[in-house]
Amino acid sequence: MSITPDLLLAYYGDDLTGSTDALEFLSRAGIRTVLFIEPPTPQQLSKYTGLQAIGVAGLTRSMPPDEMEATLRPAFEALKALGAPQVHYKVCSTFDSSPAIGSIGRAIDVGAEVFQGPFVPVLVAAPALGRFSFFGNLFARMGIGSQGQVYRLDRHPSMSKHPTTPAHESDLRLHLSEQTDKKIGLLDILQLHQPDTEAAATLQQLIGEGNEVIFFDGVDDNDLQRVGELIDAHASSSKPLFSVGSSGVDMALGGHWRTSGKLSQAPTWPDVQSTDKLLVVSGSCSPVTSRQIEKALHNGFIGIAVDTTALAEGANMDEVLASYIAEAADHISNGQSVLVHTSVGNDDTRVALSHRAFVAQGMTEQQIRSSTAAVFGTALGLLAQGVIERTDLKRLVIAGGDTSSFAARALGIEAVEMIAAVSPGAPLCKAHAPGKPINGLEVNIKGGQVGDENYFLTVLNGK
Repeated sequence: MSITPDLLLAYYGDDLTGSTDALEFLSRAGIRTVLFIEPPTPQQLSKYTGLQAIGVAGLTRSMPPDEMEATLRPAFEALKALGAPQVHYKVCSTFDSSPAIGSIGRAIDVGAEVFQGPFVPVLVAAPALGRFSFFGNLFARMGIGSQGQVYRLDRHPSMSKHPTTPAHESDLRLHLSEQTDKKIGLLDILQLHQPDTEAAATLQQLIGEGNEVIFFDGVDDNDLQRVGELIDAHASSSKPLFSVGSSGVDMALGGHWRTSGKLSQAPTWPDVQSTDKLLVVSGSCSPVTSRQIEKALHNGFIGIAVDTTALAEGANMDEVLASYIAEAADHISNGQSVLVHTSVGNDDTRVALSHRAFVAQGMTEQQIRSSTAAVFGTALGLLAQGVIERTDLKRLVIAGGDTSSFAARALGIEAVEMIAAVSPGAPLCKAHAPGKPINGLEVNIKGGQVGDENYFLTVLNGK
């Protein structure tokens, strides 16, 4: 008998912050969801009763294609075996990827082979996050959960200058065509707004024309619900449908399942409540996070700047971190909030200095990108663990899309569940980490683009 007989959806996230984003929107839809840091064993699954969705927080966004394939093939096979009618490869809502790093095209190739579906639906639009797809082009608001301006992706002040996968093309079909040879179609906004039967017929026509990958436009929640209805018609437990996209996929399916009666009324989640002190560990270079760090430091947070050059040069990590742990623990014990960071933006001198240190070791640019996330993320996780061991800290924030995955693993987190709302895409969670200091504590994991400038103050003081 299946351990998860009520499973509606399983997803694999290409990084941790994107995975918690999906966790939030599934939970908000009233779907009992647990996000695992590694693919769960049957024994682990058995500890979580009544599951309707599970996620796995991967690291593929920072991997080259061949490494992605070696990771994704067994992961997709394992998710397929769970029997959920929908299996979702969760990617960033700005479609971060390139032919060399985090190739969404390679993930699609692997998923299409494993699941053998009639087509691979791709939905990137996520209106709640300020992400809109219009005639195949992606537009993104500056700062998720803020009132920032909306830009075409290739003109976005942050994403067009992303240090790893800068956005040079807003037409998602053209962007993806550099990563896969599959035929790519689009069900555009006008076709989506046709009557139900006509929209379904248009989709069927696109499939019949040999489009192996089909993008869906979307600019509001009604659009997403229509997409959910269209793609759910092609899924079953015996033949799961493999899809790719942002948490818009989860919003689309959740909305459709609720209106169709498959789900009861969505629960009301509480906003985050205040706590007496907060530890933030940030590995983000985003200008959004940079402004959040500046605001926090001007409002009482104690800043600790990590010597990233020493870490990049291969210094003993425990020795490098010891003084930072002691300093942070002292401040936390005195009731002060602490913000530990590896940079305060791309113009931070540590970025260039640590890059130079990696180059001096003979690393390629690809190796440097991978090493930066792994080394700095692991350091932040171990630092946080050291502070938690020495204090009565109750709440932790991990900031940074690539580094957060490594930080969570260093902390020994097995899984997380949403407990409160903070900002769209970054819920406050309870950490499950048997035998580890962080077990049972509150953790908030946010991507670089998430939140307004008061973000860290909100997580501390509540809203």
